[in-house]
Amino acid sequence: MLGMFLILPVFSVHARSMPGGESATLVGLALGIYGLTQSFGQIPYGMASDKYGRKPVIVIGLLLFALGSFIAAVAETLPWVIAGRAIQGAGAISAAVTAFIADSTREEHRTKAMAMVGGSIGLTFAFSLIAAPAMYAAIGMGGIFALTGVLSLLAILVVIYVVPPAPQVIATSRVPFSEILRNPELMRLNFGVFALHMTQMAMFVVVPSALVQYAGLPVAAHWKVYLPVVLASFALMLPPVFAGERHGKMKQVFVGAVALMLLVQLGLAAFLGAGSLHWSLLVALLLAFFVAFNILEACQPSLVSRIAPPAGKGSALGVYNTLQALGLFCGGAVGGWLQQHAGAASVFVLGAVLTIAWLIIAARMKELPRRAAAAAA
Repeated sequence: MLGMFLILPVFSVHARSMPGGESATLVGLALGIYGLTQSFGQIPYGMASDKYGRKPVIVIGLLLFALGSFIAAVAETLPWVIAGRAIQGAGAISAAVTAFIADSTREEHRTKAMAMVGGSIGLTFAFSLIAAPAMYAAIGMGGIFALTGVLSLLAILVVIYVVPPAPQVIATSRVPFSEILRNPELMRLNFGVFALHMTQMAMFVVVPSALVQYAGLPVAAHWKVYLPVVLASFALMLPPVFAGERHGKMKQVFVGAVALMLLVQLGLAAFLGAGSLHWSLLVALLLAFFVAFNILEACQPSLVSRIAPPAGKGSALGVYNTLQALGLFCGGAVGGWLQQHAGAASVFVLGAVLTIAWLIIAARMKELPRRAAAAAA
């Protein structure tokens, strides 16, 4: 996730200096191609991890990710960056990692473990937004790609020598893949993660330039916005999540976060469409976005692991992560095309339409399953 997030705050600005960077569509494709190739691998990787074990699949994925990172690091044109990002995405290990965690935790602790995964993704996103401008100024885009490649190789050593072996999961009965695909509650979560990450990636085709235009901040100073916004968003997202789990009201928290995402998209569409957006309003809308994003990113993987049948966790998480990856690709590609041909405001109109559909779907979901410990209490 670091390899994907770390370039978000700076790449759309950097790409303009590269051959091919005059095309916002190509810039969006470079951001989103990672998600497209990930989408091809998530289900096969998840199923392979069910059959051959989690660790071998994770190591293969990290090797591919490192290779793509080094190709992007030496790329001198945008098409070569796109090629490197595509190979990065081929290391589609998210399903294997989350299934590994589900295997290794008891039911009463699984929500906390999955929330830690979601939280780590949110923290990675936050770190990337804060650190990327300074890193870009210090080591350039090539250095950022090379660093993520080195970190991937180090992660392989951690997987092999530090992470305990996954426990053997004995399936009592085989779960048909079609049953996982047709599960209505999993379908709701799959659409939700697609909408969330498509909206996120599309936003960050536009947001770096908006900070330059409306806040008057050069890219190297964007951390002055991201740092306080991200820290405040974590402080604001924790109370509703804890309260929702404690009182069995996670559906209400979940739907409220989706509604907040909708308000952000409508606000950005309205003000950018009018060509007038005060920097303080932009910061407030970014804060609201991060609060909603962090809540949803922390909750959804846990819910998939709790709803999916034990014998099909890897497959269910593979489908979930496929939709996540497709959302990343579509957000980058479609967001770039819309910005180039219809203006920045149209990107947020798209986000609003997606979020309205998600809000309708989320409002009709069943009450979300409670933590075992909370239910016993």
